[in-house]
Amino acid sequence: MRIDAFYFGRPEDAAEAARAARKANLNGLWFPETGHDPFLSVLLASQAEPELQVGTGIAVGFARSPMTLAQTSWDLANLTKGKFLLGLGSQVKAHITRRFSMPWGKPVDQMRELFGAMRAIWSAFEGKSKLNFQGEYYNLNLLTPFFTPARHPYSNIPVGVAAVGPKMMELAGECADFLVYHSFNNLNYIEQVAQPALDAGLAKSGRSSQQLERMGSLFVITGDAETQKRMETTVRNSIAFYASTPAYKPVLDAVGFGDLHEKLHEMSRQGQWAEMAAYIPDEVLQLHSLRAPAKELPDAIRERFSKHYDRVCIQIDPADLVAMGL
Repeated sequence: MRIDAFYFGRPEDAAEAARAARKANLNGLWFPETGHDPFLSVLLASQAEPELQVGTGIAVGFARSPMTLAQTSWDLANLTKGKFLLGLGSQVKAHITRRFSMPWGKPVDQMRELFGAMRAIWSAFEGKSKLNFQGEYYNLNLLTPFFTPARHPYSNIPVGVAAVGPKMMELAGECADFLVYHSFNNLNYIEQVAQPALDAGLAKSGRSSQQLERMGSLFVITGDAETQKRMETTVRNSIAFYASTPAYKPVLDAVGFGDLHEKLHEMSRQGQWAEMAAYIPDEVLQLHSLRAPAKELPDAIRERFSKHYDRVCIQIDPADLVAMGL
């Protein structure tokens, strides 16, 4: 099992985060699309630590055209010498239409087309076929030599998708190179909902389970007593936020806490964000996070998740992991 970390900080500090990730013996470093463009940090991190795998975890796919995604990924694959992984997510309608001012369709169908469109572009970049992709959301049929990038030996770019619901899980099994599980997750949900959907997607495409890498995003509580107390507060707040959102209610249903969603959802509607964490029972905290001393963290992750995850990305800054002695 590979163990990675997320980096949520500023692009100008991405190089230092990459060096910390190597010191902590991590396999990879992932950059989410929150307050910064993740692709810039990917490049800066790779330049600092060329042996480190780097990826977007995730970039918002529907905020960009297939060509811009394909071209940026093509260049990053070359600049990182094949260490780049493109993780995409759909986001939700409000963000796509109101924050990015982009059209919103049927997310699973659009994501399937986005995968196909990018792969058609890369095939054209390699000179294997003429660009001619026709779909409901994307139509691409113009690529002249002047706008075609130079070929390179890293054209097999891994593309993954973030998924919560079974339909997007099935799509991951059908056509993704890797799946990014959400941090708000539990083993029951994986076994009852996620894995059957993945299996259905794999069967649909005729692929084996070895052709899909499963990456778990993980809330972790570690460090000394004071640090654990602070981290527990942060994790409780995160769990409360996700548990209040209707899309994540099935995750709670899988462990018998569906009623908790109703309470938290009503509190969120009343703007009681600061009070919500107090309603997260210890059992819910334990089911949706992992607590272990820093030096025992890798073994604890493998023991609990090796059956379900091929790699795990922990939500702790790499520099903090080094300071804790990982």
